[in-house]
Amino acid sequence: MTSSTIDLRMLADPALRADPYPLLAQLREASPLSLMDGALVVTGRHRDLAAILRHQNASSERQRSMVAPSGVPTGALSFLSLDPPDHTRLRRLVSSAFTPRVIAALRPRVTEVVDALFARVAEQGRMDVVDDLAYPLPVQIISEMLGVPREDDEQFRVWSGLLARALDPQFADPDPQRMAGAETARDEFDRYFSRLIAQRRAHPREDLLSLLVHAESEGDKLTESELLATCVLLLVAGHETTTNLIANAVLALLRNPDQLDALRARPELVEGCTEETLRYDAPVQLTTRVARGPLPVGDLELPEGGVVLMLIAAANRDPDVFDDPDRFDITRKPGGHLAFAAGIHFCLGAGLARLESAVVLDAFARRIVAPRLLGPVEYKANFTLRGPARLDVGFDGVTT
Repeated sequence: MTSSTIDLRMLADPALRADPYPLLAQLREASPLSLMDGALVVTGRHRDLAAILRHQNASSERQRSMVAPSGVPTGALSFLSLDPPDHTRLRRLVSSAFTPRVIAALRPRVTEVVDALFARVAEQGRMDVVDDLAYPLPVQIISEMLGVPREDDEQFRVWSGLLARALDPQFADPDPQRMAGAETARDEFDRYFSRLIAQRRAHPREDLLSLLVHAESEGDKLTESELLATCVLLLVAGHETTTNLIANAVLALLRNPDQLDALRARPELVEGCTEETLRYDAPVQLTTRVARGPLPVGDLELPEGGVVLMLIAAANRDPDVFDDPDRFDITRKPGGHLAFAAGIHFCLGAGLARLESAVVLDAFARRIVAPRLLGPVEYKANFTLRGPARLDVGFDGVTT
């Protein structure tokens, strides 16, 4: 595979949705690849991604790009798409809600929610892991943290799905309807949170939304547009990727029964199971950065405004870093994967995602009797965020 033969639309091929990793391996071995007369560089090498994610000239402000950006709706940007000093200021105002102490205190509530979800399916002998477990847990927890009504969860799911589709680069699906759907979803989210923000200004509560509305740090407060962008980010990112993480983990365990047996025998491996899933089948498969100055990518250099497409899922299976990288092994020494990015944009919600995944996987291994896959796995249409759309699992019972 060379720059002259690569067609990035292959990444969006529905036929590869179930297993994109052979293609990702080819792209990694050919990396870095220079396309569009050097304006776009693609890499799947771990050493390249680890360096770029920490490089001072790697910008997250994708509107700087000389290449057509992904179809993320325009408007106020969340701190995920900002550079310092704006990124630093906004992230600081939010980070107090995601400290290790705050996250650890959530464990009893997360456990309570998981127990209730298992109780709902106990008599059925089967469940859709996505609808019955992987989606409702993280959306309930982040909704409770923010202080948004639970009865709106299904509406969030529709809007979040439209926004998730818009994260796919436009080379994959330059579809005006997809872009219009994302714009509509963002407008609906903004109207929804505008009402809640007005309520919290008048009547604060003990929730994250009230904290954000009234937050100040070194004289700074969030503007209305910054509040809206932050709320949308927290709600969508707070459940979309964790849903994929949990579903990907359960699927990997069922396809590798020796690893499920190992987890049952050694419950202390549950954190390792989460980390291995993040490496082996990353919920976020790729991301981009824009050069705001000379940006080295391997032996290439991006010009100002050039874009680097970083294949996280390929880097997480780089044989230069991981032994036998295509094997799912929950006893693998943890560390090294880039599923949560690195540098100043390291995922703020990583601790919460890890907690939710660990509680679910521990309970699944201990309590679900004789689980087995039922039928083929259906994947979501988007490929930047990877996870099953449906995952049917049968079982003989649910223990207490």
